[in-house]
Amino acid sequence: MKSIAILLLIFGLQAVAQDMTDCPMHKDHQANVEKHGDEAMGFPHDKTAHHFRLYSDGGAIEVTANHTDDDANIRAIRSHLRHIAMMFSDGDFSVPMFIHDQVPPGVEVMKKEPAQLSYTFEEMAAGGRVRIKAKSHETLQAVHDFLRFQIADHHTGDSAEISAP
Repeated sequence: MKSIAILLLIFGLQAVAQDMTDCPMHKDHQANVEKHGDEAMGFPHDKTAHHFRLYSDGGAIEVTANHTDDDANIRAIRSHLRHIAMMFSDGDFSVPMFIHDQVPPGVEVMKKEPAQLSYTFEEMAAGGRVRIKAKSHETLQAVHDFLRFQIADHHTGDSAEISAP
């Protein structure tokens, strides 16, 4: 009887671990993330690349145009990321909450401890990044939770491991 229970547990865990991309609700969620993202960011997700980096002192949100001669989207990316850096500095995380239709992990701590965080916009060749630096262990963990959520929800394939800046 015990071995049957173990087999059921193993098969049940395998079923739960099945790739969520086959799930209709997951597809609806992904479509909403993309639609809301396009609306909030002002540029199309399919003409840009998003990356989320976890660093030992915080992390980064990077967006670049897929084509280096796409001046309109490069300008839109830079404008959006400058705006995001200012909003986050003010404790305003309404854009990621709108895009994801929920409060992403880490946001409550990031809102509660604004003096322990800095957000800086930096230009990149075909776009830009928001560099996030944390001054406390609690805010560093919150930033990492936030960025890991972004990696998962945007399906970027970025590493969830922490690296040097």
